[in-house]
Amino acid sequence: MSAAFDPAIRPVGCFDGDLDLFESQYAVPNGVSYNSWVILDEKVAVLDSVDPRKTGEWLSNLAGALEGREPDYLIIHHMEPDHAGSISALADKYPAMTLVGNAKTFPMLAAFTGRDFAHRSLIVKEGEELALGTHTLTFCMAPMVHWPEVMVSFEKSGGTLFSADGFGRFGDADPAAPWVDEARRYYLNIVGKYGVQVQALLKKAAALDIKRICPLHGPVLSGEGLALALEKYDLWSRYVPEEKGVLVAYASIHGNTARAALELADKLRGEGLAVDAIDLARRDWAEAVAGAFRYSGLMLAASSYDAGVFPPMAQFLARLKSKGFRDRTVGLMENGSWGPSALKTMLGELEAMKGLTILDPKITIRSAATEENRAQMGELAKAFAAAL
Repeated sequence: MSAAFDPAIRPVGCFDGDLDLFESQYAVPNGVSYNSWVILDEKVAVLDSVDPRKTGEWLSNLAGALEGREPDYLIIHHMEPDHAGSISALADKYPAMTLVGNAKTFPMLAAFTGRDFAHRSLIVKEGEELALGTHTLTFCMAPMVHWPEVMVSFEKSGGTLFSADGFGRFGDADPAAPWVDEARRYYLNIVGKYGVQVQALLKKAAALDIKRICPLHGPVLSGEGLALALEKYDLWSRYVPEEKGVLVAYASIHGNTARAALELADKLRGEGLAVDAIDLARRDWAEAVAGAFRYSGLMLAASSYDAGVFPPMAQFLARLKSKGFRDRTVGLMENGSWGPSALKTMLGELEAMKGLTILDPKITIRSAATEENRAQMGELAKAFAAAL
């Protein structure tokens, strides 16, 4: 993480390469960064803290950046513990420091810490400014991106937006590392339900002369990276597919459903469509959710199970529903040796999602695919090609 754009804005965050599950559910094989900044001016402001896993390292980083000075302010953009979990330690170390947040910040802070910071709190509202000297922070509220207390701040002299969890990415803060795939997986699983609220924030951002974005996870975004991030966030928050293609998501018990799904994937490719096939029992489920939003088409293939659908598919559908999946074209294939039930169950879940087009034919396999089933797969592949 570099602040070469302004020597007065210094990165003091930490990289966590030992964390296995972010928010105890998302696999992070490349770790995650907890970004924090300090602005050294006539007044000194620290922007956000870090996860308690890294409190000691963060305080050491901060002490080095401060060069003997003490912070006047701590800006609290977001109260989630991976960013607010070290506030108490900082407050104790610098008792004269003022905590800056909005009206929703401080009740959460008291709930998390069991402490009352009212005597040293500054509550800011939409559009209010905090002058530090040559640097001035303007605050914009961003409720439900992705918690209700979230706000962002814009530093006017350099055009820097401190964006809270917005525009974040799993992995480290290296700006040279690929951004899109891990940012997509991050956004669509964590923020994705709140597209309307993200659109509201993007409208506020459009009125600002933004030169770079400093998110709480991942690299600083500027230049082409900034343009790409704004483009993707606009698409993602409007639920618009990024690519014409099909995610083939399958849940197979003994392999016959998987083989049929992969045959269908080949037929879709034969129709000129981009295809990604994911085994829901083995691939990262968060990657599957991101893929469903990435493509214009979704093909679901699942075994029947306990008069319903095989659990990996049931879990996938529940996650799609919780993230507001919508406006896609969907194909369905079930397998059931004696009492097929997956199709009915999947249809029931899809009915709760908005703007879906369900294609025919809907395919039922009994144990293993037949030539008749293969002909149906060909028809369904052509129906996808026509619809997309």
